[in-house]
Amino acid sequence: MSAEPRVIPHLVRASELVAMMGQPDVRIVDVRWRLGDPAAGRTGYARGHIPGAVFADLDHDLAEPPGDGGRHPLPSPDRFASAMLRLGIGDDTRVIAYDDQEGAIAARLWFLLRYFGHETGAVLDGGLMAFVQTGRVLETDPGTATAVGPFHATPRPELVLDRGAVMARLRRPGVLLLDARSPERYRGELEPVDPRPGHIPSAVNAPFQDNLLAGRFLAEEALRERYGALGAWDKETAVYCGSGVTACHDLLALAVAGLPTARLYAGSWSEWSRDPSAPVSVG
Repeated sequence: MSAEPRVIPHLVRASELVAMMGQPDVRIVDVRWRLGDPAAGRTGYARGHIPGAVFADLDHDLAEPPGDGGRHPLPSPDRFASAMLRLGIGDDTRVIAYDDQEGAIAARLWFLLRYFGHETGAVLDGGLMAFVQTGRVLETDPGTATAVGPFHATPRPELVLDRGAVMARLRRPGVLLLDARSPERYRGELEPVDPRPGHIPSAVNAPFQDNLLAGRFLAEEALRERYGALGAWDKETAVYCGSGVTACHDLLALAVAGLPTARLYAGSWSEWSRDPSAPVSVG
């Protein structure tokens, strides 16, 4: 890896992406995915994607197989590095990730790049729809991934928490645990996929959708105000969701707001709710 890797803004506007298209050091990655329909992302990609974009599969490229660690455990360094090289991403490649869910899935790739030591990733603000609104035409030919290796994947453990670390922090005054799921799932009124409804005791609901206005991220000042009101600037902050995916949207918003050190509880509710000894709050 070069001594001074390039850093790009966490968010990229569609007009900026258009200006980057075709540059040899830029890779556009389609990260579309649907809960309950794992083939939907690849199907959508085949029907039309941003020209030159390659497709990353959340379940296979950006996670280990589901198990005791939840539905989307963090990928091993070898799995992630292999996926990045297959997609034509090297140590210095600038990566722009997008989806059709306002960054809810694309933020996972942004986080994993950071977690494995690369500050070269960004999310397309507004996603696929923002690109379409530029008047550009989608293409159906699969993107070509040119080998540009190497890609080094060195985990940064300071960016994640495991279940034991979260358990040890429960109700600790200097800790803020954010739950990025919908209010209904947080309150335990519904639970479509995981064993138990509810939330981790002392967690504060911070739905990732509230980071957005009309499909795009709020301005930096508004995000700073939102998370400041929750106490993020004064406490050790961590985020979880259902399986460690949409929590990355909150982490992206926090980074844009000026708090890039917030952590991900990677196993999230899909791990916590499987453990009968883990306490649960409802309401």
